[in-house]
Amino acid sequence: MHVFWERGYEAASIADLTAAMGITPPSLYTAFGDKEKLFLEAIERYALGPGSAGPRALAEEPTARGAIERWLRDAADELTRPCHPKGCMVVMSTTNCSVAAEHVQNALTKRRAAAMAVIRSRLQHAVDDGELPAETDAKALANFYSTIYQGMSMQAKDGASRASLMATVDAAMRAWPALPVSSRGRA
Repeated sequence: MHVFWERGYEAASIADLTAAMGITPPSLYTAFGDKEKLFLEAIERYALGPGSAGPRALAEEPTARGAIERWLRDAADELTRPCHPKGCMVVMSTTNCSVAAEHVQNALTKRRAAAMAVIRSRLQHAVDDGELPAETDAKALANFYSTIYQGMSMQAKDGASRASLMATVDAAMRAWPALPVSSRGRA
């Protein structure tokens, strides 16, 4: 997982992967079939570990605002941890892939779209429940906060500190749509 995360899908060689796992190339092919299948398994492992903060926050927080803020704050922590590569593996690992890796890019595009749908749904429920103004475009707001997350990932990869990313979260949360004064008691 760390090899793909650090180098990206195409730049991670079979030699790099087998060295990291302490196995031979034939063992890799026997266990996983090919590099693509190994990569997709590594993505699943990432999603259940370092990449699990977002889904947890969206499911556990009682308010949509709390969920989005927790997701971004947890991301600032995770994206800058010294124990693994910086940035988000799902965001970063196929940014420079060739046409030959189109299938892998499509798999990650679908994964990101599914995550966006969960965020959009959470925000739409907040609109429907009166937690967000009725005129809030849940899709646009989901795109906005997803873009913030992806930008934080790129900044972390470039060496941004946790404090810098937390300042980004603070700024992003100031953009949260406010309820009209007359509606604030309902939410």
